[in-house]
Amino acid sequence: MIRRPPRSTHCISSAASDVYKRQVYNVDTGMWSRLPKLTRFRHSAWIHDNILSVLGGFEYSAPTTAITKQMAFNLSEFIELRRSNSPDVLGSPKRAGVKSSRSAPKIERIGEDFFKLSPRVMVAVRSTPEISPAMHKMMKSIPVRTLNAEGKKLLASNKVLLGPELQEKEMGGEKITQRFINQLLRPKDSACRKLDRLFPFTKDQILVLTYECIEVVKAEPTVVKVTIPVKVFGDFHGQYQDMMRFFELWRSPIESIHGGDIESYDYLFLGDYIDRGTNNLEVICLLMALKVKFPRQIHLLRGNHEDHAINRVFGFAEECEERLDDDIDDDNSVFQTINFLFDLLPLAAVVEERILCVHGGIGATLKSVADLEKIERPVEIVHEVKTALDQLLIDVLWSDPTENDQELGIHNDAARDPYDTGYIVKYGPDRVENFLRENNLTMIIRGHECVMDGIERFAKGQLITVFSATDYCGKYKNAGGALFIQKDYQIVPKLIYPVDMDKELHWMEQKKSQTPPNWKDNPNDKSFG
Repeated sequence: MIRRPPRSTHCISSAASDVYKRQVYNVDTGMWSRLPKLTRFRHSAWIHDNILSVLGGFEYSAPTTAITKQMAFNLSEFIELRRSNSPDVLGSPKRAGVKSSRSAPKIERIGEDFFKLSPRVMVAVRSTPEISPAMHKMMKSIPVRTLNAEGKKLLASNKVLLGPELQEKEMGGEKITQRFINQLLRPKDSACRKLDRLFPFTKDQILVLTYECIEVVKAEPTVVKVTIPVKVFGDFHGQYQDMMRFFELWRSPIESIHGGDIESYDYLFLGDYIDRGTNNLEVICLLMALKVKFPRQIHLLRGNHEDHAINRVFGFAEECEERLDDDIDDDNSVFQTINFLFDLLPLAAVVEERILCVHGGIGATLKSVADLEKIERPVEIVHEVKTALDQLLIDVLWSDPTENDQELGIHNDAARDPYDTGYIVKYGPDRVENFLRENNLTMIIRGHECVMDGIERFAKGQLITVFSATDYCGKYKNAGGALFIQKDYQIVPKLIYPVDMDKELHWMEQKKSQTPPNWKDNPNDKSFG
C-alpha cells in the first residue's frame, strides 16, 4: 500500500520545490520502507499488485504543467521485491497489493505445521541511552538453539546508570483515559529509570478509569477471538520498566503518528500484571487505559495473581496502601474495585482459530475450548476446591507443563502445592498433543512460569511459555520474552535481558515460587504466591 496525503486543500501547494515523501507498507512485518521522493503531488493514487496508478499531479520536468492523463508505475523499478525477513524489504508482489494489515486474505492451508516458531530470535543489545545513545536500540538475530549461551554472555556485562526522575507534564482537560496514556506510556522516559513513588493520579481518577474498563471488559466473551498479526506478552508482575523497554524497542500500542503500531498489530497480554514488582499501579492503570481506548486491539487475560486472595499478600494491596493511602478493606477502594475488574477478565484467547492462549495451561480437567466459553463472569477463584468449576479455574490459571518431554501424564505440582492437596498439577506432552488434536488446534501459548530465556518450548514446540518480566524477584537473572505472530503465520520471539536496576524495584525478594497459600491451615503464611 502507498501512503498518500488526504484529499484536502491544506495538502495542496503551488510551490515547485515541494516534495512528497513516498513510503511502501510491508504487510508481513508491519513496517514502512522509504521510496524516492516525488515532486508536487495533487492527485489520486491507487495500487493493484505492484502497479501504482496516478491520476493528476504535475509534470516532473515542467512543474507548472498539469498532467491530464492517468499514468502507471511498476514499483519493482523503485524497490527490490523479494522475500526477506528484513523489516526494510517489501514482501512478494502479490502481497504488496493488500490494502491493510487487517484485511489480508487468510491462508487456507491448515495442518499441524500451520504456525511455526521462527528459527531465530531478535535480542536487544544490553545498553541504555545514558551509556550509549547510538546502541541502546540496536538488536541482533541469534538462533533459538543458542539462547541459553547468549543469556549467560549478556548477563556478564555492564551496569546501568539511572537517569533523572520522570517529569510530569501538564495534562489539561483531556479525557481521563488519554490522561493516563499520556502520563504512563512513555517508553523513552521510563524504560531504564527508577520512578517516583508518588503516583501521579488520585484514587478518584483511578476509580473512574477502572469503571470505564469494567464496562468494556464485561461485554467481552470468556474466550476472546484474536486475529494476526498480534504481539503476545507474558507476566510483567509490576515491572513497568520492562514493559517500557519492549515498547521502546519494538513500538507501542498507540497510533502510528505517535510512533506506535496499533493500526497494524493487536496486543495480547496473558495475565499476572501485578504483584512482586513495585510499579503495579503503573502497569495495570496503563493497560486499563489502553483497553478502554483500543477495546478491539488490546486483549487482557486473567492470570493467577488477578485474584484478591493472592494479590492481597504479594504486593498489590501493600502498594495501594502505601502510594494511594487506600483502605483495602473498603468495598469502594481502588484495591477492591480493580479486583472486581479482575473477576471479569476473559480466561483465554484463540488466535485465528488455531492457537489457544491462557495464563497457566490445560491442567487435568480442561477438555475443550467450549468448557471455558460456558463460564459466566464475574467469577472468583476458590482455592479450597469443591466443584468442577473450581478445579477448572485452578487448572487454567495455575497448572504448568512437566519438566521435560519425557515426563508424561498428570502429576501433582509439589512446588506450587506444598500441602499436597492435588488441586495444582503438571501436565505432560501427551496431554498437550491429545488436547490439540481433539480441539483442532495447533499450539498453546501460555505464561505463568518464569523461564530463563524468556521463552521455552515444550511438547516438540506445540506449547510455548512466554514470560516478559526480567530478573524475576530480583534474583533469577532471567530474560524477558514476547512473541510476535506475523501475517505470514511465523512466530518471532523478541527478548530483553536484565539491567541492574535498584534492588528496591522488587517486592518479596525472599519469597518462594508462586503457590497459593493454604488459607485453612496457614491463614498468615505469606511464603508462597
